[in-house]
Amino acid sequence: MNRPPNTTARAQAGVMLLEALIGILIFSLGILSLVALQATSIQLTSDAKFRTDASLLANRLIGQMWASGLNTAGLQAQFSTACTDCTTYNAWLADVQGIDGLPGVVAASGGVDATLPVVTVDNTGQVVITMFWRTPQMATSGANSSHRHVVVSQIVRNP
Repeated sequence: MNRPPNTTARAQAGVMLLEALIGILIFSLGILSLVALQATSIQLTSDAKFRTDASLLANRLIGQMWASGLNTAGLQAQFSTACTDCTTYNAWLADVQGIDGLPGVVAASGGVDATLPVVTVDNTGQVVITMFWRTPQMATSGANSSHRHVVVSQIVRNP
């Protein structure tokens, strides 16, 4: 038995609208995924920039240590974090905290964890520079409240 033509048309009513809505839904999910991918890409790019800046700033200080011609005791006195009146270290620290430096590099105060770089020079001439920075989205204290980059170098003069 064949159905009359208008019975078939009534059974198909709204199917094209449903297909269009499903197509729009799939397209919208694809666009939202691309937007999320772009946001993640921008965040990872800025993280890479900060890591590169931290590496360059640490290498600049190591270069200044090599160029200074100081022995291990002189390096400890002039470049370590324990140094109180070090013009070279303080100038480097100002670069780290400056406009072209790392974001969120601050001393500890009012419940905010310190993110100042730590420079240690041991008796064998091994230099360890630990750089910290905090992006605006990060918490100011607690676990995972800053990024960290560590540079280790050996500065020893020939006798």
